[in-house]
Amino acid sequence: MASLFAYGNVKAILKFLNSIDYNFLNSGKIPNNLYYRFQTQKDTYEFFKTLYMLSQEDSLENIFKKGYKKEENVLDGLKELIHTIYKINPYRSKGYEFLIGKIPPNKTKGVSPYKRWMMFLRWMVRDSDIDLGLWKGIKKSNLIIPLDTHTHKTSLKLGLINRKSYDLQAAIELTNKLKEFDKNDPLKYDFLLYRIGQFKLLS
Repeated sequence: MASLFAYGNVKAILKFLNSIDYNFLNSGKIPNNLYYRFQTQKDTYEFFKTLYMLSQEDSLENIFKKGYKKEENVLDGLKELIHTIYKINPYRSKGYEFLIGKIPPNKTKGVSPYKRWMMFLRWMVRDSDIDLGLWKGIKKSNLIIPLDTHTHKTSLKLGLINRKSYDLQAAIELTNKLKEFDKNDPLKYDFLLYRIGQFKLLS
């Protein structure tokens, strides 16, 4: 939940998430403060409703692994997950679809890097530093870096990638480059690259 709302100012994200009284899930009444940037109160309510409906049938982990285990590909796992989310709740709007994202296509060039989903997967799979490591049986080496604009610009300046387009292809290229430093856990460099970019430590 926190990962998918993680766009925009960090303080605004935390303020929104901490302001929610989650008891509304029992009452069914939509609080006025469920509005967040591109999501209306209805969008956010339907998102929580979807997660609840999903939890009654299966877990996010099991659904993801159903796709992932075919070829140990996180994009296949993400396809299965997003497809199931859309299948379980017919509600649609621009804000709702922005929050969840499109089902990953077969191509990677010109496609969203799925930063928020990749960050969620990093939290769930990696078991060191700030990550939780709750999902077992998924290789850290198969993760894709949650590429944001700071990380992308930093990687270009450091010569880690040449791709100037901010897309999924750039995220994959950067991940493959980082595997040259640690083939088993390339995403351990994610936070460092992000911070360098965030604090503009490179001229």
